[in-house]
Amino acid sequence: MSTPGADAPLAVQDVTVRLGGEVILSGVTLDVRRGEFLALIGPSGGGKSTLLRVLAGLLRPESGSVRIGTPPALVFQDYRLLPWRTALRNVQLPADLGAGGGLSAPEALKLVGMEAYGPYFPAQLSGGMRARVALARALAQSGDVLLLDEPFAALDALVRERFNAELRHLHEKTGRTTVLVTHSIREAVWLADRVAVLRGGQIVEVLDTRGEGRVSAYTDGLEAHLRAVLGTGDSTRLRVDTRAGRSVTWLLPALAVLLAGVGWQVGASALNQPFLLPTPGAVWQEGVRTAPELLSAFGVTVKTALAGTLLGALSGVLIGYPLAHWRALERFLSPFIVASQSTPIVVLAPLLVSWLGFGFLPAVIVSALSALYPMLVATLVGVRELEATFHELFSTLRASRWQRLTRLEFPGALPVLLGGLRLAASLALIGAVVWEFVDPNQKGLGLAVQVAGTYQNKAGQFAAIALLIGYGVLVYAVITGLERRVMRRRGR
Repeated sequence: MSTPGADAPLAVQDVTVRLGGEVILSGVTLDVRRGEFLALIGPSGGGKSTLLRVLAGLLRPESGSVRIGTPPALVFQDYRLLPWRTALRNVQLPADLGAGGGLSAPEALKLVGMEAYGPYFPAQLSGGMRARVALARALAQSGDVLLLDEPFAALDALVRERFNAELRHLHEKTGRTTVLVTHSIREAVWLADRVAVLRGGQIVEVLDTRGEGRVSAYTDGLEAHLRAVLGTGDSTRLRVDTRAGRSVTWLLPALAVLLAGVGWQVGASALNQPFLLPTPGAVWQEGVRTAPELLSAFGVTVKTALAGTLLGALSGVLIGYPLAHWRALERFLSPFIVASQSTPIVVLAPLLVSWLGFGFLPAVIVSALSALYPMLVATLVGVRELEATFHELFSTLRASRWQRLTRLEFPGALPVLLGGLRLAASLALIGAVVWEFVDPNQKGLGLAVQVAGTYQNKAGQFAAIALLIGYGVLVYAVITGLERRVMRRRGR
């Protein structure tokens, strides 16, 4: 084992790490010289990845000292590419978070042979291509230290050998101090200047592998013959979606509506009771006759529902976000949250009349209260479901709380938030109509349904209800379209 030297950008001295009461590293002392390639090998559970996390600043040792010149760049085994960012924007992430200073994103992609694939999302890339993008992101970070946690373990043997050759060339070209964790003895010998053997949480030997090891690795006997027969591994293949092509499933809802209309026409004609069930034609005629009044009422209802949706959604996010981070706060407020959701909005409406009177403001409040709970739950679930590994990535990039919110948590939770918004918009419309049943000054479609019912004008009622349904379907379709686009970009 070596003593940390003055020219070592990375050095640990007598480091001990204990996790869950178990000693993982015990008195580890190691230095990595400037521009050196060091490989860490050892059996599973020996502490290799733990030592790498100590070097990356993700773990604090129980005792001992760690000296790091500049924050290192870490390439994780699972790559941790953000699925909502293209390859180019993933490589730009360090610069976006203020941790750039290495190569520019286009330069880094070019260096790893991925400059042509910058516009592609991770779901469209093969495993080898994602590995290249993760390596490019590390090269875009500031500092001169590169940490690699078995980045090629998931690749097949041929592709892994090709990556080893490219990594060796990349190290020679950039001169970055590099530490590689690997289980492959052959890989460690061929790539590294020195190999540190970690067993039982301790460095048991450090070997110099320059010269002889690099000459003999991958070149002997039957292995060399098989390698020549198999050829070079290809790591740059786009993932083709086998489901691609024009789909006609969008016709199914239209077919369902058409069949419902035919059934309605047949049923109304057979019943022949227009005061109970008017025909679609009668509803259309009544809608045309009262179009100015209906459109005016439609505008009132839509204005209230949209305002209620926005206010309820924003309130749900603002309440749900801290609940997602502090479970004690969620438990403390849970009785009030459950009580608010369990109380029908039609019961609260008369109370709000006595407190706030009539008008647009209480109408929006009722609509917002209806929309709040779905967005609160969606925020809570969306933020909590975000993988902890991404938070660890942002920790290596020294991201601030605001950067985590805007660059990680919000885009990561966006599919769940859009799902909650679909339900919130529907409930906000219900809340707006409920208020119109209570407030005669809100001359919306709810009041139009009531007035038409008073005069036994079933066609008028159906015409107003049809406009309500049309608005609900339109909002649902718009949000669903956004949701599908978001999910499609993530390969889901």
